[in-house]
Amino acid sequence: MTFRTTILAAVCAALATLATAEPRAWQGEWPDTNFNKTTVDAWSEILSGGPPKDGIPALDNPGFIPAARETRIGAREPVITVEIRGAEPRAYPIRYLTWHEIVNDTVAGVPIAVTFCPLCNSGITFDRRTRHGVLSFGVSGKLRNSDMVMYDRQTESWWQQALGEAIVGDLTGTVLDTLPTWMESWAQFKERNPQGLVMKEPSWSRDYGRNPYRNYDSSKQPFLYNGEMPPHGIPPLMRVVRVGDRAWPMSRFDTQQKISEAGVTLTWSKGQASALDASRIDQGREVGTIRVRDASGRDLPHDMLFAFAFHAFWPDGRWMLGQ
Repeated sequence: MTFRTTILAAVCAALATLATAEPRAWQGEWPDTNFNKTTVDAWSEILSGGPPKDGIPALDNPGFIPAARETRIGAREPVITVEIRGAEPRAYPIRYLTWHEIVNDTVAGVPIAVTFCPLCNSGITFDRRTRHGVLSFGVSGKLRNSDMVMYDRQTESWWQQALGEAIVGDLTGTVLDTLPTWMESWAQFKERNPQGLVMKEPSWSRDYGRNPYRNYDSSKQPFLYNGEMPPHGIPPLMRVVRVGDRAWPMSRFDTQQKISEAGVTLTWSKGQASALDASRIDQGREVGTIRVRDASGRDLPHDMLFAFAFHAFWPDGRWMLGQ
């Protein structure tokens, strides 16, 4: 399926959703979701992305192989790197997350959810432990501000992926802890972690390595997004580095590879392909790898998402323009 076909299907689904944007229309599919608890201002903010509940199948407890044995992943393909003390570093390839969006895993006894929303380029790893117990997550098929809405299988509450926060259901207001993971190229992961592990190819019938969102990150408009565009003339689909409620536009790295501001240091290095450009992920244009560290050199939780999504979820956030 091409991205244009996907757009047409999703737009039709979105129009149907707008016509019936209220809990009564969803309760057949979500009988266990408590729609009386929510932080959503208007139900029309939530649209269908096209697939139904679990139409994009999340993965649970995936297998891993030594990095040295992996031969299918291109050197420039992005992976989400998870490094937790007590376990070998693990790489979760975007070629798999593009088709599954969530991986529920446990590393060194820590239950985690590795997530990727292609429409926002948001790749975040969460700790699945909450005061309500350990949760596992699936893909709802819903979008809000073009960002994936996850759901937990325990209470069927809905969660905003970009925020890591429950927005509908019994757990509304609960916030997940974010882990300091990052997106880098497969070659960069292997070079630094020759003894590391990489997630095995899932057994689902998918064309792993193909990008179903071809040319998306060079589009002028976000997909299924009706909110305000970013300020300061920043293109809506420019990547920004988000640390808390601050965002550094990637254009700042056009002339420098290291920025130290607001108590953090951001470094850029060449070698990572965009997962949302060419028809094959390993052929995507250069976007580079960002690492974010504190004054002691420790990796910090952050996200690399599109500017429109930052503005949508952090409307009062600070834009780090270097002026």
